[in-house]
Amino acid sequence: MLFLIGCAPQPITTSQLTPTSPASATSEGQQVLIKYFDLLNSQQYAQADGLYGGDYEQLKVFSADVDPSDHVKLWSNACELAGLRCLKVRTATLLDQATNTYHFQVEFNNPDGSLFVLGPCCGENETEMPPISQFEITVVKNAEGNFLVTNLPPYVP
Repeated sequence: MLFLIGCAPQPITTSQLTPTSPASATSEGQQVLIKYFDLLNSQQYAQADGLYGGDYEQLKVFSADVDPSDHVKLWSNACELAGLRCLKVRTATLLDQATNTYHFQVEFNNPDGSLFVLGPCCGENETEMPPISQFEITVVKNAEGNFLVTNLPPYVP
């Protein structure tokens, strides 16, 4: 029984990560994931953009009138006006890892510290669209050895 408990994925909270943590690829990926969301949450969009390795198409949809190369403005509009919930990470649990791709299960904190839960949307009820509080976030290690988050924050219409 104890063996099975020890094999279960363990969440890592922001308070458990320190600069002196072992520099394994998994912990580096977790640290980049947490830093990315912290930077978005504190409106440091240029720095957060440097940790983003995903597609900008959805950000462009949120800001059709903005120059597509102005990533800072795209992030600003998405987080402050368009419904992306740029929240701090509560927990990040490694789900699986293949080559240079790391899949994490992530929970976020609301500004008041409570757990962020994405409820039903667009006329659906909780039976048709159950609330979720855990989101899969992918981090990749690119050819240069940099870890990049490929997902946008949760969206609330």
